[in-house]
Amino acid sequence: MRTLFIVFSLLVLSSMTSYAGVEGAYGNALTLSEVTPVSAIHESPQKYIGKRVLVEGIILEVCAARGCWIYLSSDRPFEKMRVKVIDGEIVFPMGAQGHMAKVEGVVQEMRRSKEEVIQWKKHLADEKGAKFDPSTVTGPEVTYRLRGLGAVIE
Repeated sequence: MRTLFIVFSLLVLSSMTSYAGVEGAYGNALTLSEVTPVSAIHESPQKYIGKRVLVEGIILEVCAARGCWIYLSSDRPFEKMRVKVIDGEIVFPMGAQGHMAKVEGVVQEMRRSKEEVIQWKKHLADEKGAKFDPSTVTGPEVTYRLRGLGAVIE
């Protein structure tokens, strides 16, 4: 009976520690109160480039290598926004995936040549331990992301 109690206690404690430290503030304090929908940024990115915005959504993915980026869900199905932070300045924990977050940052435009896209996608595949076929890249790409300055994870 004592052994059963110890095993049960360890299971409860280990499940609690997997969520410990995830909720809270990361980086700079949030200064904006009005949320800009991710869909609005996708619809009119030129309107937002270089501007500071507050977005919110569910954290869909976290950088497994350094916690230096997350993908945040949009208010519209099948859309997401990449949030990139300076390595080491903010470190998003892997356990943040599935949590709601508000993130403040500056919208950036990323223009990449075909060669840069190949290198970028190879890097992403390497991070995930996946294979990448360079022939899938057909040309240059323009993407938009948020340079994250601060976040609150719930």
